[in-house]
Amino acid sequence: MDKKILGTPLKEEEMRRLKIGDVVYLAGTIYTARDMGHLRIKQLLAEGKPLPKNFDGAAIFHAGPVCLKNSDGSWRLNVIGPTTSIRMEPYADMVGRLGVKAIIGKGGMEQETLDACAKYGYVYFQAAPGCAAQLAQGIKTVHSVDWFEMGMPEALWDLEAAEFGPLVVGMDSQGNSIYKILKTEALKKLDVLYPEK
Repeated sequence: MDKKILGTPLKEEEMRRLKIGDVVYLAGTIYTARDMGHLRIKQLLAEGKPLPKNFDGAAIFHAGPVCLKNSDGSWRLNVIGPTTSIRMEPYADMVGRLGVKAIIGKGGMEQETLDACAKYGYVYFQAAPGCAAQLAQGIKTVHSVDWFEMGMPEALWDLEAAEFGPLVVGMDSQGNSIYKILKTEALKKLDVLYPEK
């Protein structure tokens, strides 16, 4: 089976073709943003101020990278792993309005994100937790960092990916969620194992 590599900026039509369970790799720009980064974006939009990056067709990684500074002042990535995505659920529609076409994280998200995926044509990718060193090998360059005053994990990092992954489509734009399916199946098994008396 051929390795599916998608380049940024991502296109809505290719995102809408993806289904839960598909495995892909990303090439091109990936931005990191966590709780504080999403909140800063929301505040800037509310104030009518410009954002530091163009998020149209972008991939946002819910991650707190560990970067090391080179002697010339540039940065290099040491490790990068996904953080729990559910904390960013309140920003699902905002992310879609920005034109973001992929979210990368772990643990999945809820109905608001599923609705936004369908509305705006973006997907949620599950990155393998516990593989921060392996995932870092897919990043070739750190272009820049914004909002470093919020701390290294919360800053907005602009990364250049060569072959970042593997990433599994956990939520697609057709309203399907691996996490929702797993939860439903688990609850069914609980009912069998522990029937009400």
